[in-house]
Amino acid sequence: MPALLPVVLTVSHLVMATNSIPNFNVERTCRPASVAAVSPGRDASACQQDEQDARSKLEKEWGQYNAAQRSQCSGLATLDGAPSYVELLTCLEMAKQAKGLPEESKMGSVGRR
Repeated sequence: MPALLPVVLTVSHLVMATNSIPNFNVERTCRPASVAAVSPGRDASACQQDEQDARSKLEKEWGQYNAAQRSQCSGLATLDGAPSYVELLTCLEMAKQAKGLPEESKMGSVGRR
């Protein structure tokens, strides 16, 4: 039973993420991003501003994404231990656009006639 605790906590976190925007520590996310930045002016504060802008947009648009999209993208945005609202927003926008594609253009129908 103790071995299942991390799984239960992760699943409960993802379920909660579908109902509300997750809370990410963007300072932790932006610290390595600013070190690796190759563009001038892309320091930690610029990264944090991008993250805050993405969170603000998510606050306005969260309800237009379905629970499956929110859960999947929340999980993907936290995979590397440096969660990002920019990544979450990008994932959700792509998921929404992909849902609108014609069925014949989706992977499962490639090569069918």
